[in-house]
Formats: sequence, structure tokens, C-alpha cells
Amino acid sequence: MKKNSLYKGTLQNIILKLLSKEVKMYGYQITQRAKELTEGELEMTEGALYPLLHKLESDGMIISEIQKINGRDRKYYLLTEKGKTQQAEKETEMKSYLLNLQTIFNL
Repeated sequence: MKKNSLYKGTLQNIILKLLSKEVKMYGYQITQRAKELTEGELEMTEGALYPLLHKLESDGMIISEIQKINGRDRKYYLLTEKGKTQQAEKETEMKSYLLNLQTIFNL
């Protein structure tokens, strides 16, 4: 994370959300999309991303598939049905959380 440690607790939700908007993504693509959407505020490191991807995969939230691209293996990640359900639930929870924070910080 480049600038804001507050993102740390939400990385799993961010990953699930990004995967929900694409058919599949590879690790570097996930980091770059997050950086792009946050205008550089969120820079996910490999050390933060890959352990979460492995956890999500072991929890059955995502699956991975390897494809050859220009002669090199590239590992893509896709949401499972369980992951889609979890993503929707977490998004609702996160929106409520953000609304509550906004209410508190607008005092």
C-alpha cells in the first residue's frame, strides 16, 4: 500500500469486487485496476495480493486457471458462485459501513 493503511482491512472485498466486474483477471491486472480506479492511492503489493488470492481460493471464493500467453503461463482468477454471493454480501456491508463513517465524520 502506497499511501493509506486503511485499505488493508478491505483488500479482500476490493479483490472480490474487481473480479465481479470482469470475467477473469490475473494478479498484476488486479493491482493495476485498483491503482487506476483510486488514481494511484491504492498500490497493492504482491506481498499483500497473492496471500489473499490464495486464501480466497482455499476458501472456495475464487478458482484459478492457467493460460499460455505469448508462450508464458498466466494465472487467471475467477469468482465462484460462493464468491459471487460473498461479494454481494460484503458490498452491502461495506456500503453501510461507509455511510456510517460518512455520518460520523460529517459531524
